[in-house]
Amino acid sequence: MKYICQCCGEEKEDWPAIAYSYPYFYSCLSEEELKNAELSSDLCVVKDPENTHRFIRTVLLQEVNDDCRDLDYGIWVSLSEKSFNEYVENYDNKEFEAEYFGWLSTYLPDYEFEESVPTTVVVNNSIGRPFVYPHQSYDHPFVQDFYNGISKEEAEKRINRILNRE
Repeated sequence: MKYICQCCGEEKEDWPAIAYSYPYFYSCLSEEELKNAELSSDLCVVKDPENTHRFIRTVLLQEVNDDCRDLDYGIWVSLSEKSFNEYVENYDNKEFEAEYFGWLSTYLPDYEFEESVPTTVVVNNSIGRPFVYPHQSYDHPFVQDFYNGISKEEAEKRINRILNRE
């Protein structure tokens, strides 16, 4: 969809969101393990003999330094049992707002992840899916890019990679 940008006055076209249908953890499950998993477009629960893993779908907006548009990601984070249950109980409550600690559970192809990134999940059901913010104090290129922004060239490279245009 083309439009005239309020920021720069130029004609722009929206970039597609880079969305992930399930958390990375889910993608690593065997066929047998998938029998103990529940997945919807917004929630994922995986039970194993020792733990139950809970994930929610969120939005991350990546600033693009030399463009008026942001790059949107549809990513997953894991939550504690208490946070997950509260979120699910209030899922349809448009007045519900909350903040949770979560762990990034989508590993973006542009980065190496040896461990998960800590995040703050901000829920405001009146506007849709929760927004996620990586903890600024965590030393990782993904976190640095989130707070410093990326170039338009890098944003388009990521979009093209996802759309298999590279």
